[in-house]
Amino acid sequence: MAVGINSIEGYLLYQSELSKARAEGEAFAERMPWLTTAQYEEVARLYAQARLEVSTQMVRAIAARCAELRQEYTVRYEALRQRLLCLCVAALVCAATLLVAAITLTTGGP
Repeated sequence: MAVGINSIEGYLLYQSELSKARAEGEAFAERMPWLTTAQYEEVARLYAQARLEVSTQMVRAIAARCAELRQEYTVRYEALRQRLLCLCVAALVCAATLLVAAITLTTGGP
């Protein structure tokens, strides 16, 4: 289910980016009133295409960095979890030692 939702979300984000790229391409071409209709359309299309390529590269770079960070944080989390477990075990050993000592003193043991 989540994969389907992610696919739909990705599609909608792409369509939004495509729409923005086309609008920017048209705005760019409009700054050149001397272009013929065919030239205008070609400039707008090329601008939008270049914009989408830059967007794609940025998204891929961000995704790669996210994967790197996830790996780094996973390693850190595991190390912290291990340290916490060791501290808990040490605390239990200390508590058990103190309990045994207290019982020994109370009962007048050796």
